[in-house]
Amino acid sequence: MSKKELSPVQSEELINTLKARFEMNINRHKGLEWAKVKARLEANPGKLWVLDDMETTGGEPDVVGFDDNTKEYIFYDCSAESPKGRRSLCFDHEALESRKEHKPADSATNMAANMGIKMLTEAEYRMLQTLGEFDLKTSSWVQTPPDVRKLGGALFCDRRFNHVFLYHNGAESYYGARGFRGSLRV
Repeated sequence: MSKKELSPVQSEELINTLKARFEMNINRHKGLEWAKVKARLEANPGKLWVLDDMETTGGEPDVVGFDDNTKEYIFYDCSAESPKGRRSLCFDHEALESRKEHKPADSATNMAANMGIKMLTEAEYRMLQTLGEFDLKTSSWVQTPPDVRKLGGALFCDRRFNHVFLYHNGAESYYGARGFRGSLRV
């Protein structure tokens, strides 16, 4: 986790953006109260920094749940399409290093780690799709089981024909319409 903090003005702007999104999308977080989310955000300036990074890369983070066991609010990237600032990435560092030419700028797992977020799992991605329709034109890398990754593959998901699909690709591949979605617990 980064020890960076937003300025008071930046924090207020981000909190206002998150509040507006929260209020416009009540179906994503039924039963949760903005005042409690806001208090948690204000008490965790490092998490605000991460949410700002999610926002500036096009993720449009929003609260999608509350973990009763850990007492944490769960944020996912809720942009309609895979975040624009996180596309054209191969899956992980190993895949990035294996490319001999035409390397992308980074990998999805590197970028997620540097941002302080976790890539969505397939289950989390499918849960997100119950809250709306996402990735109708794009796709998103998801966490990949070690046995698949060991063989050179990686997994991604999208929504087509009103269904959520899970696919595979070589981990070193990258496309302008494929990025990744992340999660953050606060």
